[in-house]
Amino acid sequence: MEIVPGPLLKSINSPDDLKKINRTQLHQVCDELRQYIIDVVSVHGGHFAASLGVVELSVALHYIYNTPYDQLVWDVGHQAYGHKILTGRRDNFISNRKYKGLSGFPKRSESEYDTFGVGHSSTSISAALGMAMAAKYKGENRKSVAVIGDGSMTAGMAFEALNHAGVADSDVLIILNDNCMSIDQNVGALKEYLTDISTSHTYNKVRDEIWNVLGKLPAGKNFSREMVSKMELSLKGMISKSSNLFESLKIRYFGPIDGHNITKLVDTLQDLKNIPGPKLLHIVTVKGKGYALAEKDQTKWHAPGLFDKVTGEIFKKKYELPQPPKYQDVFGHTMIELAEKNEKIMGVTPAMPSGSSLKFMMEKMPHRAFDVGICEQHAVTLSAGLATQGLKVFCNIYSSFMQRAFDQVVHDVAIQKLPVVFCLDRAGVVGDDGPTHHGCYDIAYFRCIPNMIISAPMNEQELRNLMFTAQLPSIQNPFVIRYPRGEGVMPEWRTAFEEIQIGKGRKLKDGEDVAILSLGHPGNFATAAIRELRTEGINPAHYDMRFVKPIDEEMLHEVFSKYNKIITVEDGTVVGGFGSAVLEFMSNNNYTATVKMLGIPDRIVEHGTLKELYRECEYDAQAIAATARELMKDKVKVSTVIAG
Repeated sequence: MEIVPGPLLKSINSPDDLKKINRTQLHQVCDELRQYIIDVVSVHGGHFAASLGVVELSVALHYIYNTPYDQLVWDVGHQAYGHKILTGRRDNFISNRKYKGLSGFPKRSESEYDTFGVGHSSTSISAALGMAMAAKYKGENRKSVAVIGDGSMTAGMAFEALNHAGVADSDVLIILNDNCMSIDQNVGALKEYLTDISTSHTYNKVRDEIWNVLGKLPAGKNFSREMVSKMELSLKGMISKSSNLFESLKIRYFGPIDGHNITKLVDTLQDLKNIPGPKLLHIVTVKGKGYALAEKDQTKWHAPGLFDKVTGEIFKKKYELPQPPKYQDVFGHTMIELAEKNEKIMGVTPAMPSGSSLKFMMEKMPHRAFDVGICEQHAVTLSAGLATQGLKVFCNIYSSFMQRAFDQVVHDVAIQKLPVVFCLDRAGVVGDDGPTHHGCYDIAYFRCIPNMIISAPMNEQELRNLMFTAQLPSIQNPFVIRYPRGEGVMPEWRTAFEEIQIGKGRKLKDGEDVAILSLGHPGNFATAAIRELRTEGINPAHYDMRFVKPIDEEMLHEVFSKYNKIITVEDGTVVGGFGSAVLEFMSNNNYTATVKMLGIPDRIVEHGTLKELYRECEYDAQAIAATARELMKDKVKVSTVIAG
């Protein structure tokens, strides 16, 4: 089905084209842009509600600023679809998040308009401030703008950047896009603070009137910039305390204004463009604006998949047989089962209760499961604090987001040997979210930390048993359980709990000549490969190692004593990962063997479906079978000759 943009949008191939459009037609541009996003995402998928909420802002920014010379930085970036469409990528937008297509996030190598690559939250202010400081140093009249949501503003990095921006004396504009949402509902004191600002009608009414008057005063007639600033501050002090947070950081505060009023946005940005120094514009928007269902249920419509844009029906795959659940849901439901039996269990997640499925426990046991906002570092140390009081904390964080809390794991958990359970969701490649979200590195960076237990389940039953084991009183070490995004392999997954001996793997199949050692979910790829290989006369052994630290040395002694051809399979980087641990064991124990390591290669892996990325990274069933054939080619040739 061909998707045709509206007549004005069709004429916009760059921001220069947008600037040629009359201001009175910007409303139509916004309508057409919003409809185009709905048309494309409903058919091709992607993030949805976030971009609908900033359509007017996207148009206004490119209409007023001289992009790409002026630097525009989007925080996280899942709201940047309008930005991409307006900057020369309209006709290719249908390839968004598809293999070899456009990235779902701003990406420097994709366009000169994408000034900073993003995907994780709360980086925009730091990046834009760095650009502003560079412009000042080089004597360039270049503007820098950071667009950050109120959810991203909860992270410590954003506060660090605000603290510096106020004293850096650089020309940076921070646009706070306030929609009370990140992916899930925002939490914390900042949310309440911003709500107070946006609902203070007295302050807003008086402030707008005074600001309009001040803006009309003739320059140079007894009203210096300093006097105007003092009048504005006095007004804020008399009417409301709402802007004290930003003003106390020496950042001039403007707003809040309606983020869907394109005329107001254009006029305000034009005014602010001429005001030097650090400043913050607070706009209030609705996530999902223009699509009623998305406005009503913003979490559900953050990234709904394919849907009927008329009826709002979200298309689900239809299966004849029962399907395995997502690992995330197994985690979420198992948490409740365990917590009902163990009153010491607590749950913590940094702003991903829906994605991680901790939401189930939060709904049923709100006093024992907590969303702490986009604060991975705080989540880890909060968990450590709870653990000092004898509680068993399951800290549930996406693997790629755990990278942001590495120091806290070392300093606050591992050194003190606190039994925090880290459930790392989205381990391995994650699909169309791409390189900022792939969980490639956790095995490697956790394996080097003393006192850590690192495990990976091959299926849902193993996940449940690892979680059960981790909460036992005998476990007094930090315990990592990593599992991938999406479905497992067991439709009947509610099995009885069994304790797993720490550091012990399991032999799934005996064999001849070649051994396959797998860690985690890729063990299922190995099982499929072995089925195929057996039809060809190749009979590999298969060991599910379960743990990479402590690694099962007894099992490895068995493997290296019997086999001189070994394949390791993991969904993590091959540099310093599970395969490296096997090679270290081989070297330390003076074994010799041919070892082939399959896993995520030492390069940045782009986006695509899971199947496409497993194939590209060469650790799917097909790649495992091909590697075994290559190792066994001499025997196969000999067998063929004898048979002949």
